[in-house]
Amino acid sequence: MSKRSIDLNSDMGEGFGPWTIGDGVDDAIMPLISSANIATGFHAGDPRIMNRTVLHAREHGVCIGAHPGFRDLVGFGRRDIRESAEALVHDIVYQLGALREFARLHGLRLQHVKPHGALYMQAARDETLSRRLIETLQELEPTLALYCMESSITYRLARELNQPVVREFYADRDYDASGSIVFTRYTQPLDANQVAEKVLRACTEGRVRTVDGKDIAIDFDSVCIHSDTPGALSLVRATREKLESHGIRIAPPSVTGP
Repeated sequence: MSKRSIDLNSDMGEGFGPWTIGDGVDDAIMPLISSANIATGFHAGDPRIMNRTVLHAREHGVCIGAHPGFRDLVGFGRRDIRESAEALVHDIVYQLGALREFARLHGLRLQHVKPHGALYMQAARDETLSRRLIETLQELEPTLALYCMESSITYRLARELNQPVVREFYADRDYDASGSIVFTRYTQPLDANQVAEKVLRACTEGRVRTVDGKDIAIDFDSVCIHSDTPGALSLVRATREKLESHGIRIAPPSVTGP
């Protein structure tokens, strides 16, 4: 059955000091999305950028979430870090707290938490890390939704532990037969119409083509387009226009959970 509405999320605030990541199109992307994952300082972001991004999201009525990553500014959080689950969750709590205070300063609440990059993928396959993260979130703020892939250990545990959860579909990433994303760093912009058609098909048919040419079933609550993907603005704009032209509204997610 075709979805009547879908969340459209993107990673925001992924600069540091005078440096920006990707095309530097956050300001143009923000009005087009319904949820923003705001970098919290470890892989990218700093207090000035976090504050500005929260204000920009408030201006456009966009829901906000923390986007914590590995302590890896040099590698942009994409390198695997050998650390205990406890230490990694402490890092997530630290970053979550930073953004939560900027949100509170401007009269907002956080909607969600979405780990970044290599931390996201490590949690997806690491039961100890996912369990510790979920249990900690339930102690801190039980209403926070956790963004993850449906095929991940994180999602399975979230359902078992009654954690609010949002399943993601990645418009600008390829999929393998297991339903997991395949990390490919694109050096050239993707075809915006092809990406939009991919998302539309996933929303209307619940299917996606894998890297080996097979179709698999997929379900999700939110579509992610990374702001640092080359040509990100055109991808977000084309995807939103395509969905809306087929009667699919862009709106914050319906959270699966308690």
